[in-house]
Amino acid sequence: MEELSLIQKIAMWALPVLFAVTLHEVAHGWVAKLCGDDTAKRLGRLSLNPLHHIDPVGTLLVPGLLLIMGSFMAGGGFIFGWAKPVPVSWERLRNTRRDVALVAFAGPCANLLMALGWALLIRLAVWLHVDFITVPLGYMGMAGISINVVLAALNLLPLPPLDGGRIVTSLLPPRLADKFAQIEPYGFYILMALVVTNLLSVFLAVPVTLLQRLFIVVAGG
Repeated sequence: MEELSLIQKIAMWALPVLFAVTLHEVAHGWVAKLCGDDTAKRLGRLSLNPLHHIDPVGTLLVPGLLLIMGSFMAGGGFIFGWAKPVPVSWERLRNTRRDVALVAFAGPCANLLMALGWALLIRLAVWLHVDFITVPLGYMGMAGISINVVLAALNLLPLPPLDGGRIVTSLLPPRLADKFAQIEPYGFYILMALVVTNLLSVFLAVPVTLLQRLFIVVAGG
C-alpha cells in the first residue's frame, strides 16, 4: 500500500480508534451487568454512541499526537488511547473476586473480537476487488487491527488499574491482593514512565507482533 498523508492517516484511524475505546468500555459495563451490577446501564454508559465515552485527552489528544509523532518515526511507532472508564460498583457483583476478573477481561476480549472483525472486513474488501472500496477499507482495516491489538496487549499488562492488574488482583490471595492493589494510585505514572523510556514498546513488541500477524493471516495476507 502506498504511503498516506497525515490527513489521510487521521481519516483512516478515526473510526477504528473510536470503536476500539468505546466498545472496550461498553464490554466492561455489559459484563458487569451480567454479573449483577447495573451501574453503567443506569448512568447511560452502555450506549454505543462514542459521544458518551469520549475522553478529550485519551480518545482524541493522545492518539492524535502519537499518530503525528509516528509519521516522523521509522516504523511509525504504535498508537493507543482510552475512553472515560465505565463505572462499576464492585461491591454489587455477585462473586466479587471472580467477577472482577471477568469484567476486567471483557475489555481486551472486545478488542480482540474487533481486530477479528476488521480482518474479516479486509478479506471482504479484497474479495470485492473494487479500488475505491478495497483500498480505503484495506487501510482502515489495518488501522483497526493495529489499535485493537495494541489496546488488548496494553490492557493485559499486570499493572493496576489496567485490566491485567485487576485480573492479577482477583487471582492473588487476599493479603497479597491488598498489597498489590496499593500500586493503583501510581499506575498511570508508571505507565507514562514506560512510554517515555520506550520500555512499553519493548514489553508489547512480541505480543503485538504475533497478534498482528495472526489477524493479517485471517485477512488473507
